Amino acid sequence: MMTAEERLMYQVMKAVYDSGIPIDFKGSMVLKACLLEAGYTEEIRHTVDIDANWYSETAPAAEQMTASLQNALREGGIDLEVSLYRMYGEGRSAGFELADGATGEILFSMDIDVNRPAAATQLYEIEGFRFRGVTPAQMLADKVSAISTDRVFRRIKDVVDLYYLSQAFVFHGAEVLQTLEAGGKRLERFTGFLSRPEDLRHAYDKFRLTGDVEKPPFEMVYSTVKAYIRDVLPQE
Repeated sequence: MMTAEERLMYQVMKAVYDSGIPIDFKGSMVLKACLLEAGYTEEIRHTVDIDANWYSETAPAAEQMTASLQNALREGGIDLEVSLYRMYGEGRSAGFELADGATGEILFSMDIDVNRPAAATQLYEIEGFRFRGVTPAQMLADKVSAISTDRVFRRIKDVVDLYYLSQAFVFHGAEVLQTLEAGGKRLERFTGFLSRPEDLRHAYDKFRLTGDVEKPPFEMVYSTVKAYIRDVLPQE
């Protein structure tokens, strides 16, 4: 159900939460936790990184972020070394690599957006690992927003994630629009998603699910997602 790598990533997320660093989590690790809490136990796609948001009054220095994360891991008894490989900037997240303390082997990465518009969050607990992550409504809003643009062909994982979410959560269009508005976003026209299904199929065929995670047929994923989000699609 959970890979050894994912268990370690949840340990890191718990250590960060326990340390009080102003970080909330998002992305696949939160998706997995929120689906499990909702009773969806099928295998979903695995990930090799942790996604997060950092909120503070001032813009944190690279050294400050690295030291905070390293201290959180030490306090949590986790023998990993943190190093920054990409500084954050306009439209760019900070990128950290986490390496095995003994061998120096890089095990996974952590992408942290800094002081972006605040996202709605809640507490999650998965197998005893507690952390603060974005709410299911925020996750839905972010994913629907991504596939409403022509970036959908590069964001096929968001279509797949909406398919997973459709199995566990009721879609409330008004709530999604409200969540987007609160973050200063709005939906585009879904042109690529609606009018170029063959190009989407091509992107889906190239999309790899690691391990023994089953990849549902494209037709099923596409028709399910289209029906699921119909409240926010342009009237045809």
